[in-house]
Order: sequence, then C-alpha cells, then structure tokens
Amino acid sequence: MSAAALVVLMLALSGCTSNQLTRLGWPVPVTKQGKVMLTLWQGSWVAALAVGAVVWGLILWACIFHRKRTDELPPQVRYNLPIEIVYTVVPFILVAVLFYFTARDENYVDAVSAHPDVTVNVTGFQWSWEFGYPQYKVPGSAAGDVTLTGQPYPGPLPELVIPENETVKFTLNSTDVVHSFWVPVFVFKRDVIPDHTNYFQITATKTGTFIGRCTELCGVYHSLMLFKVKIVTPQQFHQFMIAKQAQQKAGGAQ
Repeated sequence: MSAAALVVLMLALSGCTSNQLTRLGWPVPVTKQGKVMLTLWQGSWVAALAVGAVVWGLILWACIFHRKRTDELPPQVRYNLPIEIVYTVVPFILVAVLFYFTARDENYVDAVSAHPDVTVNVTGFQWSWEFGYPQYKVPGSAAGDVTLTGQPYPGPLPELVIPENETVKFTLNSTDVVHSFWVPVFVFKRDVIPDHTNYFQITATKTGTFIGRCTELCGVYHSLMLFKVKIVTPQQFHQFMIAKQAQQKAGGAQ
C-alpha cells in the first residue's frame, strides 16, 4: 500500500471531515479574535509545509542527480557568494514575514477598546467563578452590580452570559491563588492573578452554550473549576439583565 493511500485510509477511519482537517486540530472559533488566530495558525502551517517541501525537494534532487558515479570529486560550492547570500536572505525574509503577521494579529487580539459594549468583571476563587456586570446596577442594592456567583464543588456551575456581535471586555482578578480563564471556543486564555488585573476583549459571532475552565493548577478541586458560557442575542442579553436586576433587588437567589 502506498503512503498516500495509507494516509487517506487513516483519515477515513478517524472520521475527520475536511473542515476539521483545515482547522488542524483547533476548535471552531466563535469570536472574531479566535478566527484571526485560526487564520494565523493555518498560515503558519502552510509556510512550514512549503519550506518542508522545498527542503525535501532539494534533498531528493541532490540524491538523484548528484549521487556518486566516479571517484572524481564533484564541483564544490564553498565560498560561492551568490549561494551564501541566498541561503542567508531567504530565511531572514521568512522569519520577518512570520514575525509581521504574528505581531499584527497579537496586537489585534490584545486590543481593548475604551468603551466596550459590555464589561464583565471576572473573579476567580477556590474553586469557582464570579461574574459581575458593572454597567447593570441593581436598584436599591449596596453591592450595586448584577453579579452571577458560582459555588465550589459540588455546587452548580456559574454561568457567564454575553451578547453576540457586541464587544465584551473582561477584567480578571483572583482573591487567592493564580487561576487561568480559558474558553476553548474563544481560542484564547489569560491568567487570573492575585493583586494584578488582566484584561482582554472579544466579539462573539455565534450563539450557543459552551464550557470554560481554569487551566492553572490551583488546588484540590482545580479540575472541577468549570463554568458555562452562554452567548445570546443582544435582545436576550438585555432581557436577562433586567430579570437579574429584579431578582437581585428582591433578594432572590442568583
């Protein structure tokens, strides 16, 4: 069986679709920032495969056309200035191009607007999460903000609700040890550090319910420090916030 046929058979048995193959192991991103990172990932693979093809092509070309035929020493290319310039300049250009696209996309993903549509204050603690919405005040409440607080295991998972197609800025803080805020479909994670506020911003492009988790070993129940992420329409988000304001004003359970 040829190598190509073997690869095709393995892909067929694994159940991989063409979409899964083009993502090269990454989940389907549900944010604009995640799609940019996926494109960078795919481009890096294309560049790596192209370089690999050229290198293997040169190796095979040398093996086939310059294999030993006589005891005569083949032509030498040491101190050949044009060749030395080529194999110095070409790698430099490749690295510069990859660096440019990486820096460009990193700056885009790290960008935080001064006036996001929604701000969520994320607080990590052993071993759950709290999500506060400072733009949505609870009338007559000393605490002030709509707050969704999870309970450590075996309590229910906290729920993070955000709107689709609106900029959402997260501010991350910890009350105890280092945690890490990760939602796989965001294709992004950021550490949650005591006495140090971290930020990031996303724009969701798809509604649905997903799972987030802590990815920094933070204690006994680290593996159970999960949360739900619900991406809803802006109208549904507004209605949810109004309902939470009324519920928390009345002193109901969060």
